[in-house]
Amino acid sequence: MDSSAGLGTKLWSFISFLPFFFMLFILGIIKGALIGPIAFAIMVVGNSAVIIGLWTAHVFWTYYCVARTKRFGLVFKIAALICLPVPLLLLPVVGIVGSFLGGIGYGFFAPLLATFEVVGENVQDKFYHCFIDGCWSTIQTSCTVVQDVTDFCFHSYFSYMDELRENLNPQEKPFDIKLSLLPCCLLVILVGVPFDVVLITSIAIWKSPYMLFRGWKRLLEDLVGRRGPFLETECVPFAGLAIILWPLAVLGAVLAAIIVSFFLSLYGGVVVHQEDSLKMGFAYIVSVVSLFDEYVNDLLYLREGSCLPRCYQIFFTMLSVFFYRA
Repeated sequence: MDSSAGLGTKLWSFISFLPFFFMLFILGIIKGALIGPIAFAIMVVGNSAVIIGLWTAHVFWTYYCVARTKRFGLVFKIAALICLPVPLLLLPVVGIVGSFLGGIGYGFFAPLLATFEVVGENVQDKFYHCFIDGCWSTIQTSCTVVQDVTDFCFHSYFSYMDELRENLNPQEKPFDIKLSLLPCCLLVILVGVPFDVVLITSIAIWKSPYMLFRGWKRLLEDLVGRRGPFLETECVPFAGLAIILWPLAVLGAVLAAIIVSFFLSLYGGVVVHQEDSLKMGFAYIVSVVSLFDEYVNDLLYLREGSCLPRCYQIFFTMLSVFFYRA
């Protein structure tokens, strides 16, 4: 009898909070639609102007510092000077695209989240603050972001490059590349990039529905049982927003896994150079996929095992034949 009454109380609490939640949600969307374009314009225009305006100085000073540094050996210095155009050309593109996405995300979601945060704050007139909070603060923070980007591009970047020109300590040796290992490094990278990117992307996409529905299940259980983020009454609207936005978190996790897979596969060349072993490079290619797979299993509380067993068997067979013939 007590359990039925408790369940009825929790169910009524859930139903009664829904109109309040949707009113706050609609108000937050309206605030985001009004404040978002202003914050977006500030971040995109400000950051783009700083990045493009200082790009020429960054290019010149980067080449000068790399050419004059004593921390790099001759081979690595030549390779760095040859490869520098790629990151230097990508720098403004990444900065502008990042400002574009950051302006959209922050300009819209900051007022939306601030609307829900008012419920948990100890303020006198919560009705007034539901309309005001997150408007001017979002614009101020957007200006702060532009100021931080300016400080980094105008001060921090040049200071970091100046450190390259400092003299080495007597016990330190300049970093250099072994030319004899370059073919092995390139071979591991050429094999590892398509292999790791395809497998890690496949694992992320395959297990994304588990992340979506398990996350929803956990949030709904906490909502009904008033546990976790739903423990305090003031946090219920904010936690309810997490249920609606959870698919975006899953999508972001998948995109992050795809992006990180490129860097994980490229690190195979570093492993070959550090370990002075082609075999260790190929072992890294396989192990990084296994580690990612097991990490996702632990994160989602899935049972042990891989969802791509045949791919592993084919790769192990090819690797065995390669070393046998070598």
